[in-house]
Amino acid sequence: MEGKGRIIRDLTVGSVPGTLLRFAFPLFLSGLLQMVYNMVDMVIVGKFVGTEGLSAVAIGGEMLQLITFVAMGFSNAGQILISRYVGENRRDKVGEMVGTLFTLLLSLAVVITVAFLFSYQGILAWLNTPEDIWEFTRQYSVTCVWGTVFIYGYNLVSAILRGMGDSRHPFLFIAIASVINIVLDLLFVGPLDMGPMGAALATVIGQAASFLFALRLLYKNREQIGFDFHPKHFRLYKSVTKPLIALGIPMVIQSAAITFSMLLVNSYINVYGKEAVAVTGVARKLEGMIGVVSQAISSAGGAMISQALGARKIERVPRVVFTALWIVAIPSAIFAVITLFHPEWLFGLFSDDPKVLTLALSYVPVAMVQYLGATLRPANFALINGSGNSKLNLLVALLDGIVARIGLALLLGVALSLKIVGFWYGNALAGLVPFLIGGTYLISGRWKKQKSASAPEGQKNS
Repeated sequence: MEGKGRIIRDLTVGSVPGTLLRFAFPLFLSGLLQMVYNMVDMVIVGKFVGTEGLSAVAIGGEMLQLITFVAMGFSNAGQILISRYVGENRRDKVGEMVGTLFTLLLSLAVVITVAFLFSYQGILAWLNTPEDIWEFTRQYSVTCVWGTVFIYGYNLVSAILRGMGDSRHPFLFIAIASVINIVLDLLFVGPLDMGPMGAALATVIGQAASFLFALRLLYKNREQIGFDFHPKHFRLYKSVTKPLIALGIPMVIQSAAITFSMLLVNSYINVYGKEAVAVTGVARKLEGMIGVVSQAISSAGGAMISQALGARKIERVPRVVFTALWIVAIPSAIFAVITLFHPEWLFGLFSDDPKVLTLALSYVPVAMVQYLGATLRPANFALINGSGNSKLNLLVALLDGIVARIGLALLLGVALSLKIVGFWYGNALAGLVPFLIGGTYLISGRWKKQKSASAPEGQKNS
């Protein structure tokens, strides 16, 4: 499967640590760049506009997550299924999945864009957006939503490439978006004085360029993926739509549940004022630093497990899980030490407001719990997602995203009157749920019995 110019890679050969690191490293760099250009919005707006602009970008960023969870869920499901088809050597199914993903996700992007434009004011009110940052938040959110089709497009193309074992090109495309975003951020927010709207516009333009470059690569390799990009082939293929929906809906629910729960919890936090909004927004970005490593390992591990199960190389699966654990543990420990001993420096990157920095110090113990969850989750998500267990995915989505996250936040923040610290801890502790479920699943061995992605209904792998 290797070869010059080829985008399909065999992830079932070679040592597990070496293959996992080689595949995950470009994913890590992609996530790091994406996090950096998201953070650039906050840093530049925070410096040029102040706490009001920083808080607006924080709330606007949460709203952007609200409209992207569908893309994330179905893209991740498509990646897992493509990996399984590659492992089973079913290239015909790969082409059908490409056409199905394009048709489904780009159609949903248009629908979601229209729906958001008619409902964003109600969402901002539900989030208890402070009045003094309402207009900044509106500008940032509405501008970002116009780029929904590019966000969905980039996610689906990157998922197709990752499913084939190619993590290098998605990194190159996000690098293009990052450079464009940073340059335009400095121009729009600085000399042109466009405020948060300028930061959002820079993001949209960067995403559009990234998607177009990614689409060009996919078109050039159309023979490899078995999809000729003829208009009549952009449709929902029944044979792959059913497994995509079966696996994608739980992943969408998982992403949606976490996003909605965070928005609900943040609606309580936002009542405490713009300083609380700013600290929570910055904290989410800092958590995202280790989250970049976690997501890269989870995605790479899921693809490896899916290909291994498709090729019936069962013995590689536990090795992928345990390798993922120790790989993530190393940067988690480093981040924990930095956050513990230099929190003022970290939060000071975003704001020099004394009230913000004082409140930020109370977040440090919560960050330790967040880092623990970030260490334990990736390996377990890789196993659950890679095995294509849609029912277990749904269970994790409901427990992690709704029951634990909202329940613990309300228990600690409201019932026990811990206020903002209680809401922070509720979110952090909920992050341990996937480890408890995934660990049990690994020990049970039920992942060995998951049905082939290309098998008829009711047929199991032997």
